[in-house]
Amino acid sequence: MADKPLSLRKPAGVHSPVSSSPIQGQETVYRILLAISFVHLFNDSIQSVIPAIFPILKENLMLTFTQIGWISFAINFTSSIIQPVIGYAADRKPMPLLLPIGMCFTFAGVFILGYAGSYLWVLISVILVGFGSAAFHPEGMRVAHMAAGMRKGLSQSIFQVGGNAGQSLAPLLTRYIFVPYGQIGALGFTFVAAAGIVVQSYIARWYQQMLDAGYTFKKRVHSKLMDPAKRKSIRNATLVLVVLVFVRSWYGAAIGSYYAFYLMDTYRISIDDAQVYIFLFLASGALGTFFGGPLADRFGRRNLIMLSMVGTAPIALMLPFASPFWAAVLLIIGGFVLLSSFSVTVVYAQMLHPGNIGTVSGLITGFAFGMGGVGSLALGNLGDAWGIGNVIIAASFLPLLGLLAFLLPNDAKIQEWSQE
Repeated sequence: MADKPLSLRKPAGVHSPVSSSPIQGQETVYRILLAISFVHLFNDSIQSVIPAIFPILKENLMLTFTQIGWISFAINFTSSIIQPVIGYAADRKPMPLLLPIGMCFTFAGVFILGYAGSYLWVLISVILVGFGSAAFHPEGMRVAHMAAGMRKGLSQSIFQVGGNAGQSLAPLLTRYIFVPYGQIGALGFTFVAAAGIVVQSYIARWYQQMLDAGYTFKKRVHSKLMDPAKRKSIRNATLVLVVLVFVRSWYGAAIGSYYAFYLMDTYRISIDDAQVYIFLFLASGALGTFFGGPLADRFGRRNLIMLSMVGTAPIALMLPFASPFWAAVLLIIGGFVLLSSFSVTVVYAQMLHPGNIGTVSGLITGFAFGMGGVGSLALGNLGDAWGIGNVIIAASFLPLLGLLAFLLPNDAKIQEWSQE
């Protein structure tokens, strides 16, 4: 092997194949990680336009909570259905061009949203944004894995913090763009999408050069050749992990999409002030995402997942009954704790299924997160039937399901499986 691993040198200048399995001395390609993280921020900040504009759409188009739930469902479900399919295909034939192409779908969606004058056109626009997100995430995850070197936890944190930081902008977008400018303010994000296309093109070229130079991902032994008991254990662990991400997404949807309405109804807080509370939750979650990866690298991935899920439960139960001041405090703590496991669950799933980076990423960040869209739809229906206050109280019990994390195998067992 050459003195420096492939990921350290210009891909075109190296001809020896490199595996994604740990290589002594392999370094992390930070310029690519930062670039893909920024694009993740672009992608998810545009996607955050959708919940940010809910109060404006509700007023302009006279929408019900159920219709708002359908809009949230449309973007999340579109992404969730397609992401595992794209990830599965990418694991068998990488598609770097999907990175800029996906952002083109996002550009079209946000452009239509700015002019959408009916509920139908809003649905069409968010579906296009969902397609863009579905195309980005599996290949983006593979790029992050490829550029990670031996620091998988840190690389996932860098990649995911961009997305969560973008999502945290939603309440600020409502306060400073959509409240003063209305729905037409969405057009400003076409410039963000255009910047994303440019950066994605740069990343796609690097990605293709790495593939041309012979980069390959570690493959797992075919499942039919695997010990049946181990295959069952891996399947059960994957199921538990998906359920945990599902629960996290449901609770996140309750806070991100409906807690502002709860504050407005219960404490008579204005729409722009209510958005500050959501920003506190999402911004602290972005910090939790960044620090979660390094903490998991040190203290164990399963331990961090358990602490994140179980630690959120008491905070969630107190939140509906807290005063505005203490609600802000609880949202800051709860967001950090809940989303500290965001990148960790992805790395844990990749350890369960090495070599299937795209498929696993599509399952965890796509399907499971998309099921959060189903939760948002259900919560919207319940909001119309029960009242939004009762929905927030009911949703506060969801993190208790985080106790299922105790069923996950420990890191040593996962490492043992991945090496067999």
